[in-house]
Amino acid sequence: MAGKTQRPSLLPEATLPQHSSPVVMAGRHRSLKVGGVTPFTATDYPGQLAAVVFVQGCPWRCGYCHNPHLQARTSDSPLRWQDVRALLERRIGLIDAVVFSGGEPTMDPCLAEAILEARALGFKIGLHSGGTHPDRLRSVLPMLDWIGLDIKAGFADYERITRIRDSGVPALACLKEVLASGVAYECRTTAHPDLLPEGELEALAVKLANMGVKNYALQVFRAVGCNDEALNTRSVRDYPSAALVERLSGMFPVFTLRKT
Repeated sequence: MAGKTQRPSLLPEATLPQHSSPVVMAGRHRSLKVGGVTPFTATDYPGQLAAVVFVQGCPWRCGYCHNPHLQARTSDSPLRWQDVRALLERRIGLIDAVVFSGGEPTMDPCLAEAILEARALGFKIGLHSGGTHPDRLRSVLPMLDWIGLDIKAGFADYERITRIRDSGVPALACLKEVLASGVAYECRTTAHPDLLPEGELEALAVKLANMGVKNYALQVFRAVGCNDEALNTRSVRDYPSAALVERLSGMFPVFTLRKT
């Protein structure tokens, strides 16, 4: 999914042990559908060294997505969760946290079980979400230590970004859940001038500030991993303007600009 600070470093299945048995759920063998793993990162959980588990599947089709290979949920996931868990066991003492990312991790019905297993190993738990599944997000929020929530546009304008009708409805519900939960969070927007002109970007920031968002990050579009040639060829060098950045920084107690 778009909005995360880096693209996954996918590990081939052969690098993980192949000796664990699948989890049995409701009479069937089911477990988290993992599309890739980054065993070490210092950028995906604020202030913590973490591993990132990339979950398969996303119902949205954002043009700027830098993980489009994770949008589909295949019948056989590239990596078994049980083998990923074994990898995490070997990371005990080397990292502080496990971040579930994607794709869209809340799309997976096995997310909660995987979170609990990772927490049982002693790790803090982070989540990257686009806000697609409010009910599942609500169920896992008490298990989290931190969440990064993508806010893609004004909620009435989400279809322009996600290409899915009414996608702003679950996104708004998810934001309200996060703000009410007391869980540490960052709201962040990936911005491209063709998708979010400066006036709309500022209006979105005002809306979020009025809703009580305290920690907001603006991530300027990067072409890395993006398959949309129209977006890739548009220069973002002077976007957003310094004047707008200054105004945005005054709206939030914590404001971060990510621009390369």
